[in-house]
Amino acid sequence: MSDCKTLCRCPWPRYDALLMDYHDRRWCRPVHDDDELFALLVLESFSVGLSWTLILHREALFRSACDGLRPALCAAYGPDKEEALMALPGMIHHRGKIRSISENARAFLAVQKEHGSFDHFLWQHVGGQPVDHRPETLADVPARTALSEQLSRELKHYGFRYMGPVITYSYMQAAGLMNDHLLSCAFR
Repeated sequence: MSDCKTLCRCPWPRYDALLMDYHDRRWCRPVHDDDELFALLVLESFSVGLSWTLILHREALFRSACDGLRPALCAAYGPDKEEALMALPGMIHHRGKIRSISENARAFLAVQKEHGSFDHFLWQHVGGQPVDHRPETLADVPARTALSEQLSRELKHYGFRYMGPVITYSYMQAAGLMNDHLLSCAFR
């Protein structure tokens, strides 16, 4: 464990104020609002092959360009909206990921219909309580687990795209299903 002389936090968000704010206020905090769970899923799926910092710096753009990332609205996107997003300055110009916004929204709505809410579907995987790994160092934080592999398979079964086991694990952290703040972190 580190010997902090100032406020201790996990080391990964250093040097970026927006990333530090995300770490301090949002990361590993339980989310139960279905619209916010969808928004986090879209953001995480766009981070495949990119840095989370890049995605976080474009979060406001995603939300404003994509109807607040509300699944009921995103599910209706078609080729015209995809082209508009492809032409939008600052957007991640990856056609497959842009198309996945509407595809993942339709899958999300299917899960809601079958399970009553996406929140219920998601949180049943951890018995309704965050899993606390109690890591001492970053090396103790896994990139994927058997649970993220299982959830990834289930998401793919519903038709979700860009949600492999590593991104699914990152999503589980973002939605607060996992608490991977280091034991020395003041934001545990």
